[in-house]
Amino acid sequence: MDIHEYQAKEILARFGVPVPRGGLAYSPEQAGYRARELGGSAWVVKAQVHSGGRGAAGGVKLCRDEHEIAAFAATLFGKQLVTRQTDANGKGVYRLWVEAASDIAQELYLGFVLDRKSERIMIVASAQGGIDIEELAETNPDSLVRMTIDPATGLAEFQARELAFRLGLKGGQIAQMVTILRACYRAYRDLDAVMVEVNPLVVKGNGDLVALDAKMSFDTNAMFRQAAVAELRDRSQEDPRESTAGDHGLAYVGLTGDIGCIINGAGLAMATMDMIHLAGGEPANFLDIGGGASPERVVRAFQTVLADRNVGVVLVNIFAGINRCDWVADGVVTAYRQLELTLPVVVRLAGTNVEAGRRIIEQSGLPLISVGTLADAAAAAVAARPALAA
Repeated sequence: MDIHEYQAKEILARFGVPVPRGGLAYSPEQAGYRARELGGSAWVVKAQVHSGGRGAAGGVKLCRDEHEIAAFAATLFGKQLVTRQTDANGKGVYRLWVEAASDIAQELYLGFVLDRKSERIMIVASAQGGIDIEELAETNPDSLVRMTIDPATGLAEFQARELAFRLGLKGGQIAQMVTILRACYRAYRDLDAVMVEVNPLVVKGNGDLVALDAKMSFDTNAMFRQAAVAELRDRSQEDPRESTAGDHGLAYVGLTGDIGCIINGAGLAMATMDMIHLAGGEPANFLDIGGGASPERVVRAFQTVLADRNVGVVLVNIFAGINRCDWVADGVVTAYRQLELTLPVVVRLAGTNVEAGRRIIEQSGLPLISVGTLADAAAAAVAARPALAA
């Protein structure tokens, strides 16, 4: 689960990370009022969307007076901001963050992520901030400093000092960096985060460090014990298909093709999408129906997939272990009748109660396309698309 920049800053500030003063605005008039509250002669207005690259997309601007702030805010509210990290539809702008401009002497990068290879939290830092870490890793990989944290001891003070030295910080900046690093680590650990990023972490003209931008993402599976974090969820920033699917326990990711996929198991789903590509097609989604797929759950999966109007054929690929093929087959037949489907549906069943499941499909009297292998299923789904177009 992602949250907005201002929310991440509020969280990190509670743990001891210095952040600029700012205020949230829901209208152009309120944006100007926030600037008056903050005082000063320059302010930065930022669109609050769940995406990086806002500045390059026109979502961030340095303003010198209230009229400029209101005029810029008016162009943003209600706009679909398209960045290099969004799809062509972009993300809707419904709130802005106005903060006092900072005197920037240097920009640093700081990120906390889970390193699955070492099974530890890793700090990734660089003396070159303000750009995407992916771009930095490609253009100047030697500038990246990496450090893993022992979960038994947490981030030790000597580790934090070492990282500060490697970033070229001096004097009192080192103590500030130690405080920031340990605060970010505690926030990551205590709130079940999967990513904490401060980019840029700036050195101001007076030498102080401040988090000018911040991002946090959280483990969705841990939100049952992080009620305060869960309340920060902004559904307007989510794909409605994905959020609806998640509410019903389905793992769904929308893609750009026209072959809707209903599959159990993430690995099988990835293999199925690969086979669709090899057969010359494009998957419309990733959907893992999970274990214990009751007929009702299968119907819900069909409804989720068919919410995408680009879908022209549905491919059901089930390898039953915990699942049962007869349950899935009942769900497919029920969905076809209940939803009054007319598009082609390809069904491949294997595993527990496979013979019973295939009998249900064959005896349903419906024009379902039953196949025995994954390769045949992908080929059948691709071949079924022209029939719909005709």
